[in-house]
Amino acid sequence: MSGGDTDMSTGTVIVVGSGIAGLVAAVRASRHHEVTLVTKAELAESNTRYAQGGIAAALFDDDSVASHVADTLRAGAGLCTPAAVEVLCGEGPERVRDLIRWGVEFDRDGDSLARGLEAAHSSARVLHAGGDATGSAIETALVAAVRQTAVRILENTFLRELVVADGRVTGVDVIGADGRRSRLLADAVVLATGGAGQLFPHTTNPTVATGDGTAAALRAGAAIADSEFYQFHPTALAIGDTFLVSEAVRGEGAVLRNEAGERFMLAVHPDAELAPRDVVARGIAAEMARQGGRPVVLDATVLGAGLAARFPGITAACLARGIDWTVEPVPVTPAAHYWMGGVATDVNGRTSLPGLWAVGEVACTGAHGANRLASNSLLESIVFAWRAADDLDGAALPAGTLSAEAGLPAGFETPRTDAATEAEGGIRPIVDRAELQRVLWDAAGLSRSAEGLLAASARLAGWRGADPATATTAQLEDANLLDLARVLVTAALAREESRGAHERSDFPLTDPALAVHLTTARAAAHNTRARQTTPAREVPVPC
Repeated sequence: MSGGDTDMSTGTVIVVGSGIAGLVAAVRASRHHEVTLVTKAELAESNTRYAQGGIAAALFDDDSVASHVADTLRAGAGLCTPAAVEVLCGEGPERVRDLIRWGVEFDRDGDSLARGLEAAHSSARVLHAGGDATGSAIETALVAAVRQTAVRILENTFLRELVVADGRVTGVDVIGADGRRSRLLADAVVLATGGAGQLFPHTTNPTVATGDGTAAALRAGAAIADSEFYQFHPTALAIGDTFLVSEAVRGEGAVLRNEAGERFMLAVHPDAELAPRDVVARGIAAEMARQGGRPVVLDATVLGAGLAARFPGITAACLARGIDWTVEPVPVTPAAHYWMGGVATDVNGRTSLPGLWAVGEVACTGAHGANRLASNSLLESIVFAWRAADDLDGAALPAGTLSAEAGLPAGFETPRTDAATEAEGGIRPIVDRAELQRVLWDAAGLSRSAEGLLAASARLAGWRGADPATATTAQLEDANLLDLARVLVTAALAREESRGAHERSDFPLTDPALAVHLTTARAAAHNTRARQTTPAREVPVPC
């Protein structure tokens, strides 16, 4: 693709990321394009693999798309983009049927699909597989599907930067499995790199979730939206390594209790344990504060022996920690789970940079608003990845240019890049990930204030990333986290209200005037001229 009006019907495409969004985009795009799939670990390693609860869709006679839309809008706390929600819920059922056609074996109740109820849903519409192994079942089926195509797969390949020429994304700079740095050139790039749970010390995300795609897009000049909204899952095991205890457990009847054995959520929200995630997470945090920081417990004993069949993965995790949750409650605590913010896109995955699409958690479609409805994330990934792949097919317009319907009001300023601030004097220490995580947890976690956020901003400004020319992959990940932490903290300071997953103790009320998406974009600092016509080829890049 050499210009704004070139037909992409036989183009070359790079997809970065191999969760559900990346795999769907790669398989779908491979029908008409030469596709290279880049992933930083093994092909099957992603957030998708660890998703437990399931995928929500209005597939049943007693449910409707309109009801799913209403639930999503309600959970989004007034910040959802209605067009994106309509697409998500309206196209969701058919995309789930596509997953079944690809070989995903969802659990069944006799001849019908089994379904569960999760928080803030008005109907039981959440499909699951393997009890609590939905993500793993989807990932396995999609990995098999992509291996049956002609997609070129580059595993253990790290995204360094997006290549930008004349204001257009033309490829990616990567570090291969052998440590060699190279450049991949193509007509279009689709980011599907997932979230950034590693911003926090307690997270349900795997170690690969360091926000690489979002950070690279930020540096390239793409608009980033809703970065202040990070969802904390209410219930992660509070012993041993962080392990998610699915929302579906509470949907089946488990309850939360404090040290006195009381169901404290009854006094917090009419829906108690099935209130929206932000409400439950903050309810748990407040109760933990009242009992000296010690975790609350999730009591699922009413479900008895059925727990092992319905939630085999969680059962195994509990037993590995010495707990039989069929007869005793398990200690739980909130943990960072899902970023509603990301690279701003329209409903076709188009970003503000020509040549760049984004899908899955790396993207911000506006469908989740200020607080994602449970089990809408896998659905969002497949729906918008499918649309993005189709959008590549014949775009006779400035491909990748964000359409007007996405709307990007209320911008805010973020700190300049390390190179710019370094010139002002003083050599700052290289960022330490563990310290950054502690700063974010304390100041930009479940509850925030101007005092804490300003202190966090000063700490973050005092660090720098390692020299990208010589940095290790881990150091490059840390630099990505630093870039994103600065954006998150700055956006949290700018939003002087409490809404959805963003709570300000100094601004406890929701301000109707702030029902807007806060966005930021930097001038690209590393634009590199490349050939106007870019075949799918790899060229060396000097270190």
